Amino acid sequence: MLKAQYHTRGPIPQDLIEAVPFDKPDLEEGQVLLEMLAAPINPSDVLTLTGQYGILPPLPAIGGNEGVAKVVEHGPGVSEPAIGQTVLLPVGIGTWATHMVADAKGLVDLPNGVDPVQLSMITVNPPTASLMLSEFVDLKAGDWVIQNAANSGVGAYLIALAKLRGLKTVNVVRRESLVEPLLAAGADVVLVDGKDLAKQVKSATGGAVMKLGIDAVGGSATARMGEALSDGATLVNYGAMSGESCVMPPTVIIFKDITVRGFWLAKWFRTSTPVQQQELYASLIGLIAKGQLSAPVHATYPVKDIKKAVAVAASGQRDGKVIVVKE
Repeated sequence: MLKAQYHTRGPIPQDLIEAVPFDKPDLEEGQVLLEMLAAPINPSDVLTLTGQYGILPPLPAIGGNEGVAKVVEHGPGVSEPAIGQTVLLPVGIGTWATHMVADAKGLVDLPNGVDPVQLSMITVNPPTASLMLSEFVDLKAGDWVIQNAANSGVGAYLIALAKLRGLKTVNVVRRESLVEPLLAAGADVVLVDGKDLAKQVKSATGGAVMKLGIDAVGGSATARMGEALSDGATLVNYGAMSGESCVMPPTVIIFKDITVRGFWLAKWFRTSTPVQQQELYASLIGLIAKGQLSAPVHATYPVKDIKKAVAVAASGQRDGKVIVVKE
């Protein structure tokens, strides 16, 4: 049994974390032993290692905030979930480990037989993409949405969900090599970011109205997106991949009447009802099970290679999600 643990935080995340062995834990009343199937490395996980995320666990900590596992042993008084059942790991449990202990009552059953790698990414990115498409602007079939960091995990889900809802997407990326893969994945328009982004958007869409912009980059990229939006549009920021604060010129805010909002999934969980949460995840799980919703995977790494996995995930030079697996 291995767990990816860190004792300090610093600027080079892969130097902080290592795979360490641990003994099989004893199970208490109501607990189960889980065997990890797959757990993604999200940008928020990297920021947690560097100390730049909004919520930081006490140290020492085990990396990873989402993933899926199967039940391999029952503790006293437990009969469900059944042995072998695939379950969603509780957020914050420390998912980069071959095994973990959890309370049986808090586990959510997932369909057995569905790709665990795709299921492992369901907790954060799919609901983020879904909610940003529905919570800020009343979009109708045929409307346009523009997003940057379109090759990210959220970006891939947003393209797929928009298509299922009849929406059209302009997808902004940083390099030309990402254009064709995103077009093949269903993107309507893919553009390489630059000072002339607004002109590119207008030309590629025939001057279509851009009601909603979704920004994960921050810095001057926020300003360029604002310039590409239509009058009265809303820009939603949910990340700062550039490491810089969002920039929005007063001329864009004032003369185009742009509304700038922020989105944080953790806050939505605090304010939404259990019924709303269940409905959202039931819908997303159904789409993944049917093969209608998926995200590109760059590579999978066993827990023992966590340093290499984190280095690749943090580099930005990848074409999909990095996933941690048991072995």
